[in-house]
Amino acid sequence: MTKLNDLHDNPGARKSRVRVGRGIGSGVGKTAGRGQKGQKSRSGVSIKGFEGGQMPLHMRLPKRGFNNIFRKDYAEINLGTLQLMIDAGRLDTAKVIDTQALLDAKVLTHARDGVRLLAKGALTAKVNLKVAGASAAAKAAVEAAGGSVELPAPKPEPLSRDEQKAARAVAREAKAAALKAAK
Repeated sequence: MTKLNDLHDNPGARKSRVRVGRGIGSGVGKTAGRGQKGQKSRSGVSIKGFEGGQMPLHMRLPKRGFNNIFRKDYAEINLGTLQLMIDAGRLDTAKVIDTQALLDAKVLTHARDGVRLLAKGALTAKVNLKVAGASAAAKAAVEAAGGSVELPAPKPEPLSRDEQKAARAVAREAKAAALKAAK
């Protein structure tokens, strides 16, 4: 049986750091393993990717793709996780399960741009969900269990050029009629 005063790491578990530039006997004294003179032996050097004034490779190669700054970042939850939380008693099936209910039950740590329901796992409980998005399979599974999924209303489709032109014409006519009535 080991005693508290005998506790120690296994041999080789902790490796002490190399103290460079601390004398000839250390093996890394004087130049501290950096070689002789030159830019690389000095501190504050930043020459990775520098090609002596020639256009560097990372600038010669073509760039592809982009990061969409308007992309939504949803917190995802699977049907199986939802069922586990219901079985554990952390979610109440009598109430509508929305983002706040999931955060309060500590199912999610962050809501991000809303909650998206995915179909991994099985759901047997009848639940009413109010989420930002759901896959078609997840929605079908919830409805098959007798529940419902409420999604936000979709954004209206933008008007075509002809429809925009017609709307402007109607607005002009209404404005002209209002001016005529004011006189």
